[in-house]
Amino acid sequence: MANNTNESVTPGAGSALDQMKFEIASELGLSNYQQIDKGSLPSRVNGYVGGNMTKKMVAFAEQALRSGNIAQVVNSAPLEKPQQ
Repeated sequence: MANNTNESVTPGAGSALDQMKFEIASELGLSNYQQIDKGSLPSRVNGYVGGNMTKKMVAFAEQALRSGNIAQVVNSAPLEKPQQ
């Protein structure tokens, strides 16, 4: 198995993202998603979970922007510099 070298943008958010993932999977009818071997699932199923996570996070950011909390969104993640 390959090592994950991704760095977290917001340290400590991993457990919250996992909880969100399991809640969304449950909403999609995958009540035992935490115990399932994700490699044995079709990529479409895992894609639904990840896609719905993204959809909810974008909706949260849009709501924050609509309500005037621009700083909350802008400061939530540092900008990446283009590689040269």
